[in-house]
Amino acid sequence: MDLRKLKTLIDLVSESNISELEITEAEGKVRIVKADRAAAAATAAMTPAVAVPAPVQGVAAAAPAIAAPAAPAAAPAETGHVVKSPMVGTFYRSSSPGGKPFAEVGDAVKEGQPICIIEAMKIMNEIEADKSGTIVKVLCENGQAVEFGQPLFVIE
Repeated sequence: MDLRKLKTLIDLVSESNISELEITEAEGKVRIVKADRAAAAATAAMTPAVAVPAPVQGVAAAAPAIAAPAAPAAAPAETGHVVKSPMVGTFYRSSSPGGKPFAEVGDAVKEGQPICIIEAMKIMNEIEADKSGTIVKVLCENGQAVEFGQPLFVIE
């Protein structure tokens, strides 16, 4: 199944009321499952809070309170153009194990130049730069599973 057809199916599922779509064709099988936002919110709401022990009786009222750990700071927004994954799959920086990566930090890339590969359903898909510039950050590790829309590179 080609990338455009797969992307069209993903868009159709995300814009419709269906939660799951499975298609089998000669070249393979595709299953798209839409994340349930209500279930995700309920899961987040059910996350246990940090328990603060109650003061022991007989301890002076001026005893310092135990503070809950601070929430981690939000990740800073990336500056520059972010190249995102057009599909779900496995991210590879080079065309073969141990091979030279398509793009390194500091490399100048042109629009349309391959910068990585994403393997999906045993098909190697070259991902091209959608903007000319210089690679300032690689956001994924070689062999890492990536999601649709996940940031891969930052280009300035």
